[in-house]
Amino acid sequence: MISDPIADMLTRTRNAVAARHDFVLMPASKLKVAVARILKQEGFIRDFDVLYDNTPKKTLKITLKYTAKKQPVITGIQRVSKPGLRVYVQKAEIPRVYGGLGVAILSTPQGVMTGRDAWRKKTGGEILCYVW
Repeated sequence: MISDPIADMLTRTRNAVAARHDFVLMPASKLKVAVARILKQEGFIRDFDVLYDNTPKKTLKITLKYTAKKQPVITGIQRVSKPGLRVYVQKAEIPRVYGGLGVAILSTPQGVMTGRDAWRKKTGGEILCYVW
């Protein structure tokens, strides 16, 4: 059993990008789908899909995005809040990632959103990860 499913998702994505795979498969959950939705909105991945096989478990398929020169769009991805050390921020403490070029993904009381959206909605939450 995996103790940190979000870290597993980010590691699988990081490894697939490093190996220049077209897509990556992982077990699905509502939180992982919400993170994938944000990655698609921000332009870091091409698409994602939840696959329903003949098993009770769902699978999340993330289609990775590359530039015309076959360079990955995701250059870095880092887990911030971990099960052993949760990191919470208020509205005024939401960090900017790479001077605004990256994205901080937060889990807030209004749902999973980017740091920019959380700042606009004047809410804080748990920082899940940074993507740049």
